[in-house]
Amino acid sequence: VQLQASGGGLVQPGGSLRLSCAASASGRRFSSYSLGWFRQTPGKEREFVAAIKSNGGSTYYGDAVKGRFTMSRDNGKNTAYLQMNTLKPEDTAVYYCAADSALITSSLFNPDRYGYWGQGTQVTVSS
Repeated sequence: VQLQASGGGLVQPGGSLRLSCAASASGRRFSSYSLGWFRQTPGKEREFVAAIKSNGGSTYYGDAVKGRFTMSRDNGKNTAYLQMNTLKPEDTAVYYCAADSALITSSLFNPDRYGYWGQGTQVTVSS
């Protein structure tokens, strides 16, 4: 599957952005993929942000974003979303979407478990 992330940009602290991750070119149904969002800043490891399971869409969030970010998926549009509210300067990073087939819950948080990655979209939170 090929993934295309979009929606990043410059936003002031307290603002909102919605990222999209569009999937294409796969022999599998989009609904069969577990999906994740990760973020990375220079010199740091990729950080888990959010994930959604393949079997009806249970969602999971990193502690840093819990209560502010919401992940969802539209299987009819082959697209996942990350709604980011109350953004903080420390949310500044390149955000990546990732996919793999039907990951178990414990694997959702580990970037090494995902076999497919989008190209990343820059989010900058600054006044």
